[in-house]
Amino acid sequence: MIVGIVGGGQLARMLALAGQPLNFEFLILDPAPDASAAPLGTHMCGNYNDQALLADFAKRADVVTYEFENVPLESIKYLSEHATVHPSHHTLAIARDRMREKTMFRELGIPTPPFAEVNSRTDLENAVTEIGLPAILKTRTLGYDGKGQAILRSLGDLDIAWKQLGSMPLILEGFIPFNREISVIAIRGLQGETKFYPVSENIHRDGVLLLSTSCPDDPMQQHAQDYAKRLLDSLNCVGVLALELFQVGETLLANEMAPRVHNSGHWTIEGAETSQFENHLRAILGLPLGATTPVGYAAMVNFIGTIPKSEQVLALPGAHLHNYGKEERPGRKLGHATLRAQNEQVLLEGIDRLLTLAQPETET
Repeated sequence: MIVGIVGGGQLARMLALAGQPLNFEFLILDPAPDASAAPLGTHMCGNYNDQALLADFAKRADVVTYEFENVPLESIKYLSEHATVHPSHHTLAIARDRMREKTMFRELGIPTPPFAEVNSRTDLENAVTEIGLPAILKTRTLGYDGKGQAILRSLGDLDIAWKQLGSMPLILEGFIPFNREISVIAIRGLQGETKFYPVSENIHRDGVLLLSTSCPDDPMQQHAQDYAKRLLDSLNCVGVLALELFQVGETLLANEMAPRVHNSGHWTIEGAETSQFENHLRAILGLPLGATTPVGYAAMVNFIGTIPKSEQVLALPGAHLHNYGKEERPGRKLGHATLRAQNEQVLLEGIDRLLTLAQPETET
């Protein structure tokens, strides 16, 4: 079985690693000669909009998936006409556009922070009047890890933000004083079977995910699952879908979704019976979904900009290092460590030690 992955970053790398024990082969489509996933499959190096390359890619793959939302939508549409693609290009079209995404949430009865479409300077002024400040101005597409957005704290920030972002379609979102950020990883198979992992509690630094901690028996679990299932069923989505949420009191507000394997689910590699990566492959290939049961208590810490020495991480009981094979660069995700423990106190102690190892980037 040959799986084609559009995008060759660390998510594609971990999909390929999960598929190797099942004897799957992988095609990796990515323009970077040193793509992280390239050593784990046949690397088809070229532009995402190269139609000849796409045609060859589609012909050779039994099923196609993608590892991130910023791949050109037209490329996924083209692949869908020549191959089986999961999740669908319709799902991608919504997930990559924050305005369409938030509108869909509301249509499905999933609460969100207040938002408004912004296509002009006048729209921005009207949206600020309606939503109030502070607020966050974001690009509708191509934003990730805190990129493509500006926080508006006073009316004096509008000119700077508009000069920075005003050349493209935007969305203004109300700033929410939340209690915590959580996410739920959901999987839906070809026949509509759905499974869910325990929710993760997430901590970001400078817009980039730093820590995800699995929360078995979390009081918000059923609430989060219900919203994720509405999305999966409405989209007829096949594969993994991650839903990020703000908890405000006893209410959950949807922030964004990602129809792919997700950073906040990396703990599932060692912390669950079946990882999100293996389950994504099972889903898109029509295989039975694996159990999402947690194995003890688990967490994940990202290494950003710099990565500790292997012996430092591996000296921690229950720690597992995942090095993406990338060159060090400020703000770049270079790897992560998962941590597994048999009780919550041991897990928290291990998290503190991992965060200390991850600290150098946060001081720059």
